[in-house]
Amino acid sequence: MQPRPYGPFPYWPAPKRPPIKWPNGARLAFWVIPNIEFFDLRESMPGDNNERIPKDRAKIPFVYSWAHRDYGNRVAVWRVMDVMKRHGVRGTVALNSEICIHHPEIISACQALDWEFMGHGRTNAVRLNEMPPEEEPKAIAEVFNTIKRATGKAPRGWLGSGLAETWNTLDHLVDNGCKYICDWVNDDQPYYMDIGGRPLLSMPYSWETNDVLIKSDKLTTDAFESICKRQFDVLYREGEQTGKVMALCLHPFVIGVPHRIDMLDRVLEYVCKHAGVWVTTGGEIHDYFVQHYPSDTYKP
Repeated sequence: MQPRPYGPFPYWPAPKRPPIKWPNGARLAFWVIPNIEFFDLRESMPGDNNERIPKDRAKIPFVYSWAHRDYGNRVAVWRVMDVMKRHGVRGTVALNSEICIHHPEIISACQALDWEFMGHGRTNAVRLNEMPPEEEPKAIAEVFNTIKRATGKAPRGWLGSGLAETWNTLDHLVDNGCKYICDWVNDDQPYYMDIGGRPLLSMPYSWETNDVLIKSDKLTTDAFESICKRQFDVLYREGEQTGKVMALCLHPFVIGVPHRIDMLDRVLEYVCKHAGVWVTTGGEIHDYFVQHYPSDTYKP
């Protein structure tokens, strides 16, 4: 898209929209997004607060920071799977495609649980807005193709590594068959983007009910649990009038360590015990929404 002061979608104030009704009268669509990521030991790593470190000052290999994240793939992701399975919650994996190459056992385990996959870049060490413009379309196509080869299905959704985009990212995503995007954390309901006349659904993701805050904002486990439950309470209450979406965004190396995993168990138990909650996936939200609220009618 061309550079512009506002996004590729109309401003549509929440009170002006027609009510959304989820399946079986549910108030809230609840989806859980495990970010399963790969970091190349040869690339610069984030610091202690998950901050980016300029490449000219990066320590390579940054063993501590890399190993901290590798714990997520070696140990913690299996705990997360166990807890989610216990509550009947399927994941929509934001997947670095390098996982398909280096850790195919994780892919097989996710498939056994009937989890979905969406693209999340090749590796979280490299972001789209940090590469030459001519490399971006190749990188995006590689992610879609790698995941399709590994899983048998091309991903339909996308979450950018670091939620990073360029002015051309959305065009490249639609070119590769992407149907929904999670980078634009500006709503509690899905809405349509217009990408050169092609609709792309913006799916509610969250920077608030996201366990990266535990690291970046130095939150305690109890504080994050309270945030998740309070977020749910308000969206559930508002969902009586019009359907809302709650995203719970997880990183196994954060949420899956021994002293935090029981918190995830408590949050899922709290959400799932409520009537009128559609526990679902990104693809299922997309399919229901475009069928019942098509882009040519659901607009200001």
